[in-house]
This record gives sequence, structure tokens and C-alpha cells, in this order.
Amino acid sequence: MSDASPLKDKVVLVVDDEPDILETIEEELDMCLVHKAGDYDTALQYLLSYTYDIVILDIMGVNGFELLRHTVSRGFPTVMLTAHALTPDALKTAIKLGALSFLPKEKISELASYLEDVVLGGGKPVWKRLFTRLGDSFNKHFGPDWREKDRFFKEFLEELKKSADTAE
Repeated sequence: MSDASPLKDKVVLVVDDEPDILETIEEELDMCLVHKAGDYDTALQYLLSYTYDIVILDIMGVNGFELLRHTVSRGFPTVMLTAHALTPDALKTAIKLGALSFLPKEKISELASYLEDVVLGGGKPVWKRLFTRLGDSFNKHFGPDWREKDRFFKEFLEELKKSADTAE
């Protein structure tokens, strides 16, 4: 990662109950100032005490969706990063609660580029770009027809397409 990264000097909170994941993310985001929390209570204290450019939340083991409610209410751009909760329902919940992105932990080596999308997007959701980049991965995990099975996703993706069409 070059010094030209839009992540340079950003303050990031990472919350995960797996110490090796916290260490890996800290290494991946070496251009940032990274705060790490391994549990809900520690994360909540950080959220109440500091301001963050980006928050990265695991879902399981740290009550990630409840933490997401706190981050959104504080205006912190938040990305969900998960392995065990990689399901259409978890993705839908993340979208509805205000997460800006949702990444499988298997993509952790590409985390910086996904977070650059968030930063370059001005703290706005980057769902269209995420679905373009991770469509095959989501299809692999959720099944090829996961988007068609759920009315929420059909409508959500149609809205993304409309907003992209009007922006061009």
C-alpha cells in the first residue's frame, strides 16, 4: 500500500473476538491508526470515547449488529466483516441497520482496497461496487439465485441500478 492511499492516517476501530483476526487487520491497515477490541464492552467504551474514520465489526462473538446501531448513531462509517455470519439474512440486516459494506473474512487480504472504496465514497454506502466486486463470492456462499429468492434484495438491487443510471 503506497503513501497515496486514502486510508493513510485514518483512525480505525476493529472489533473481533479472534485475536489473530485483529492482528491480521492491523497488519493489513498499517497505514492507519488501529484501535482493537476483542469484545462488545471494550468496543462500546472505544465508541463512546473516540471518533473514528471507519469501524470494522465482526458479527458473531461481539454482538456486531448491536455495535452497528451505536456506530451508525454516532455517524461512524461501518463495515461488517464476517465468516460465520456470511448469510443473506446477515447481509440484509447489515444493510437495513446502516452498514456501508459487508465483507467475507476470506477477503481480508483485500480489506484495504474495500475500505478505500468507503473512504473515496465519502462515507456513503458502496453497495453497488461491492456487489460488482463480490457477486461471485456471494453466489458461491448463498447460492446462484439468492438475489431472486428474496424480495428485499430484488428491490434493493433495482434501486442501486436506478440510482446508478440517474447518476450517469
